[in-house]
Amino acid sequence: MQKFSRLIFVDGDDTARAPMARVIMEKKYLLEPMEICSRGLVVLFPEPVNQKAEAVLISNGLTAKEHTAAPLEQEDIDGGTLILTMEEEQKGKIWSTYENAQHVYTLAEYIHMSGDISPLYGEPLTSYGKCYELLAEMIDRLAIRLNEDVLKR
Repeated sequence: MQKFSRLIFVDGDDTARAPMARVIMEKKYLLEPMEICSRGLVVLFPEPVNQKAEAVLISNGLTAKEHTAAPLEQEDIDGGTLILTMEEEQKGKIWSTYENAQHVYTLAEYIHMSGDISPLYGEPLTSYGKCYELLAEMIDRLAIRLNEDVLKR
């Protein structure tokens, strides 16, 4: 089993899905320490988390108010980095753009589910809430998988 020291959630602009996933994941118990962060594929300037995403996080006892969108950089990637994207297309873009991106999966794929996590841009608050619920369920499964992988080593 691969040992990962860093987990990067990636979405389009690092303002909604990836930061929500990061915040949820940071609250999970992992058997081995892991740096958890989020990045975007198209980040034109640093901006805070989307207000609707933050509202949903707050309603669930979490916050990403200190978050600033950051682009995925080549320096973020090494053999100990697990990259989980929200969409299949994002996974392909990372493989074609970045060197040494060995461990790139969609979040769903990594936990043996299927489908993309739909973009939220322009969607109502209820869509952000549904996305949060989906991410929370998926990240529960992710934490279990990562911990099982540690135990198998």
